[in-house]
Amino acid sequence: MSDEAVTHIADSHEVIRVVGARENNLKDVSVEIPKRRLTVFTGVSGSGKSSLVFATIANESQRLINETYPTFVQQFMGQLNRPEVDALENVSPAIIVDQERMGSNSRSTVGTATDAHAMLRILFSRLGDPHVGSPQAFSFNIPSVKGAGAVEIQVGKNKGKKERRSFEITGGMCPNCEGLGEVSDIDLDELYDKTKSLADGAITIPGYSVDGWMVKGYTESGFVDPKKPIQDYTEQERDDFLYKEPVKVKMAGINMTYEGLVPKITKSMLQKDRDSLQPHVRAFVDRAVKFMPCPECDGSRLNEGARSSKIKGVNIADAAAMQITDLAAWLRTVDDPSVAPLMQSLRETIDSFVDIGLGYLSLDRASGTLSGGEAQRTKMIRHLRSPLTDISYVFDEPTAGLHPHDIQRMNALLLQLRDKGNTVLVVEHKPEVIEIADHIVDLGPGAGRAGGEIQYTGDVDGLRASATITGRHLDHRARLKDSSRAATGALEIRGATQHNLKSVDVDIPLGILTVVTGVAGSGKSSLIHGNVPAFDDVVVVDQSPIKGSRRSSPATYTGLLDTIRAAFAKANGVKPGLFSANSEGACPACKGLGVIVTTLGFTQTVETLCELCDGTGFSDDVLEYELDGKNIAEVLGMSATEAAQFFTKGPAHTTLSRMIDVGLGYITLGQALNTLSGGERQRLKLAISMAKKGAVYVLDEPTTGLHLADVDNLLALLDRLVEAGNSVIVIEHHQAVMAHADWIIDIGPGAGRDGGEIVFQGPPADLVASADTLTARHLKDYVGR
Repeated sequence: MSDEAVTHIADSHEVIRVVGARENNLKDVSVEIPKRRLTVFTGVSGSGKSSLVFATIANESQRLINETYPTFVQQFMGQLNRPEVDALENVSPAIIVDQERMGSNSRSTVGTATDAHAMLRILFSRLGDPHVGSPQAFSFNIPSVKGAGAVEIQVGKNKGKKERRSFEITGGMCPNCEGLGEVSDIDLDELYDKTKSLADGAITIPGYSVDGWMVKGYTESGFVDPKKPIQDYTEQERDDFLYKEPVKVKMAGINMTYEGLVPKITKSMLQKDRDSLQPHVRAFVDRAVKFMPCPECDGSRLNEGARSSKIKGVNIADAAAMQITDLAAWLRTVDDPSVAPLMQSLRETIDSFVDIGLGYLSLDRASGTLSGGEAQRTKMIRHLRSPLTDISYVFDEPTAGLHPHDIQRMNALLLQLRDKGNTVLVVEHKPEVIEIADHIVDLGPGAGRAGGEIQYTGDVDGLRASATITGRHLDHRARLKDSSRAATGALEIRGATQHNLKSVDVDIPLGILTVVTGVAGSGKSSLIHGNVPAFDDVVVVDQSPIKGSRRSSPATYTGLLDTIRAAFAKANGVKPGLFSANSEGACPACKGLGVIVTTLGFTQTVETLCELCDGTGFSDDVLEYELDGKNIAEVLGMSATEAAQFFTKGPAHTTLSRMIDVGLGYITLGQALNTLSGGERQRLKLAISMAKKGAVYVLDEPTTGLHLADVDNLLALLDRLVEAGNSVIVIEHHQAVMAHADWIIDIGPGAGRDGGEIVFQGPPADLVASADTLTARHLKDYVGR
């Protein structure tokens, strides 16, 4: 693209200049983005927004920062490849604040993830009565340890000599639960069939196949007889098999660590966040293990010493368990000049939770239980009070999971970051956020191969006047229905008390579209996910990650690949296995990956395109076979829309049509699953779930990641599901979905302790006409009544 084609905004150092970006579907994109301003990137789903913002700008910023570290440090940081772009100038250090969940570490809490708990520990180490030690004495991740060791003398005449000295570490970890707050009671009958021997497949734990290394670690250890039924073990054999502490043994000439079955699965499965486990493993854990609060620390994770130290009658466990709005009020009663600077920082951090709409959480809440939107806002806490300036903050739909009432708060925080002298880049679809932008970059015109071009750059008024899809839909509003469909029955929920629910009784209508709404933290998910799945024929479609390897794709996840391979095999008179890049058909150089992975250090790798297969992952022999003029790589390179035109009938066409129906027509069949956003993952799950008739579908914020134009398509899809005899329950904040509902259940009035009640139930028209809830006021403004 020529220099004249690039719109110049200001002085060259006042803009981020992108020249010739070609990541994913970007078509030689050149654009200038003003620094120290709030820029919103818009466009239909799959138009190239994330490719420009995350894969190009943010990726290159982080890659350049990583390269400033010494080589030995870079080895532990992973390798970021240079994005496909001709030039990228004036890039600031980038901090990505995305919606990825905050890991599966069961020791991570909201408090530890934001440094709020670290400041609380310092506070109690200074003012707590009785004084029990340093801040680490209040950490549930540090055990109390006594011992002795060799210490080198640093000064004096004996400098350089070593002498043995005793030491003591006073940590706050509860010794009974090891700081986890819960203990488990394992049903041994779920671990093995005691009537069988190990050699006959006694162990029934997922991943413990008879011929696998996990079982061989026991059969070849010498501690047990692999051919003896477990019920016939001696007391010593049973203890060695189940509970033996780790010990080095030699198996098949290899030094290995032997460990009893119970501590082994405790570490590998039980101490992980259950939501992070693969479905079949989670099902096993739910069967085999009963979790309960630790009786010694009452679930606080802390030992008796840490719990005994108090400030104004409150110990650190009490403070961490408070709803954050209550904690903020308590902190205002703590006034001691000796900790004044600490208290100011702690109060500001806690107030940030309230400002960002997370005042209903508690600091002891496990971070792995947060939703994507909650996780993103929690990550923001670190940055709101940061002294750093001239940083590029990159946000991925920061309004995800937010009620219209909460979006106003989020907007204020985005502007606050900008006003501190930072560049704020936001990928977003909500008109409320687009309206506050200083600058807008609109991509399109379509999705996938039909997108990847700049459609508009400028201010909001210019976007509104433009002929782009975003401009045309910016002021679009869904209408309230003239009449609502009649329910055919109801799911009766009685006395629901999960989390903050206050003994809720509600009938959820069947045979219609029901929308459950309310401010973030009001109790929507607790009501629906905590009760509805217990009924028959319920299909839950959420945004959780789809488990799979880097080889997994939409084609493998939906089952399309099996159909495609069978079609190729039939057309060419060969076996279907030949058309798998994971087995017979794999390229011999890259083993089906399409890239050559070179390891440079402990964790540093470089990926280069495989020159032998040109990135397809298939061998040359396989690519000679064709189906209607296309080889297997060309078919997997098709978008769902293109593939539906190629496979005009049969099971493949049916599955592809469903993908198109849920707005995923632009997704290519062979792309990696880990490249899909949360909203795309949910819609892909919905596509393969739509075959079931007479079901109750539960969708959790299906508008996440959807452009204004795509929301209408989603509403049409929901209508088709209902008209096919299904019931649809949607947890949603988008006003267009609320207006289109047959029935609304509004939960509130506030969040956390201030929510958990049904504040309205009925048709949307009645909510707008008579109710006085936060939802009613925003929906009334939306429909213009």
